[in-house]
This record gives sequence, structure tokens and C-alpha cells, in this order.
Amino acid sequence: MNIVDSSGWLEYFADGPNALFFFRPLKNTSELLVPTISIYEVFKSILRQRDESAAIQAVALMQQGFVVNLSSNLSMMAAKISLEYSLPMADSIILATGRRHGATIWTQDSDFEGLEGVQYTPKKK
Repeated sequence: MNIVDSSGWLEYFADGPNALFFFRPLKNTSELLVPTISIYEVFKSILRQRDESAAIQAVALMQQGFVVNLSSNLSMMAAKISLEYSLPMADSIILATGRRHGATIWTQDSDFEGLEGVQYTPKKK
């Protein structure tokens, strides 16, 4: 199983320098988990940068994977992870989701660098 964090989705949609890094996990939708926090972050970012139509289209593509809702148990696990690794809320939810489902997290967010179960590549400018 794979999770592409919000920065990865945005990089892919923008066809940025690291888009190819994220193509591999994104092409296999049967192995793709999508935390609802990622939908929130991607929708908000694209809505701010473009328009609602583009944001809805992005979310439609994201929903081709299996959407994982934030349950109370998952939120408590994320809170523990946040304290343990000093991660922001969204990152801790994504990491908790990955760990709960045995998924690899694909990211260019330096907050994840060096964490177990993470495929990290530095953000290119």
C-alpha cells in the first residue's frame, strides 16, 4: 500500500520537477490510500491557486484510490505520533494512516525525512 502526501499530489498535478517520483505510487490506484486530510489540503491549495472546478477535478482523481477517513482511534494515534516526532497535525495524521495500514508514504516534505516507512525526495526548485 502507498500514500502520497499532499505535497506529492500538488507536485504531480503541477507537473513539477519531482512529478515522476510520485507517478509510480499514483499509477497503481488499487494500492493507493488517500487520507481525508490530504483531500482537504490539496482542495484548499488548488482552490486558492486556480478555481473550484480545478480543485474538484483534482479531488476526483484522488478518490480513485481508497479514501481513509479520520476516525477517533486514528486521530489519537496521530496525536501520539505528533508528540513523539514533533510533527504538524496533517503530517501526523498522514503518518498514522500509513502505519495503521502498513503503507509506504511518498513525500517531498522534509518533516518526514528519515522516518521509517517513508520514501522521501528533496523538493527541487
